[in-house]
Amino acid sequence: MDSILDATEVIVGFHPDGYRIDKTASPMNRYTKWKIQPGNHWCDPKPVCFDSLPQNGWIAKDKFDWERISNNCEAI
Repeated sequence: MDSILDATEVIVGFHPDGYRIDKTASPMNRYTKWKIQPGNHWCDPKPVCFDSLPQNGWIAKDKFDWERISNNCEAI
């Protein structure tokens, strides 16, 4: 079972509402909002500021593969 964390506790993780935190990534990829397509495909990331993130309900991950990101939701 994944632990549910506050945004301040997350190094790398996601929120079910379509947000990701990755403090190991480049500055443009640290805090992002995504579109979630059917089948749980995340695409079209947009940078956001930390203050716009949900503060509770985060799930920690080991890492995200930024090389395999789709900026075009229709390409999925």
